[in-house]
Amino acid sequence: MTARRAVEAPLRTVVALRGAPALKLSAWRGASGRRYVVGIHPAEVGSVEDCGPAVVLAVRRADSGLATLLQVEIAEDPGVRNAATWLHNVRAQGCNEIHIHRLCDGPAEMAAVTRDLSDQGDARPAAHLALVGGRHGA
Repeated sequence: MTARRAVEAPLRTVVALRGAPALKLSAWRGASGRRYVVGIHPAEVGSVEDCGPAVVLAVRRADSGLATLLQVEIAEDPGVRNAATWLHNVRAQGCNEIHIHRLCDGPAEMAAVTRDLSDQGDARPAAHLALVGGRHGA
């Protein structure tokens, strides 16, 4: 049996709710086949120190739309340990997007999501990215 890799599964476009700023959403499928919805943020974000608790994905997206998962990290409350160093390192690997999955019920589930997504792989080009108004994050 060959190991499955995490792949991005972009969400369909949705109209922004009540004129609120749109948030780009996507989803990743782990080796288990489970789907994890993420909010997409530019890698130029100042920090990931206040995004926790969450699972944070460092992603390199090519001009073609192809997304490559570079690293997966747990951001505990309040965020990723040594966040500035982590951001510097993933940017040096070509990271241009930070994907944040906030729909976990505690540390055990965040660890399980991290394991499921850690087997890295390439995703198909995104036909559309979901745009949903509302809060900043997934």
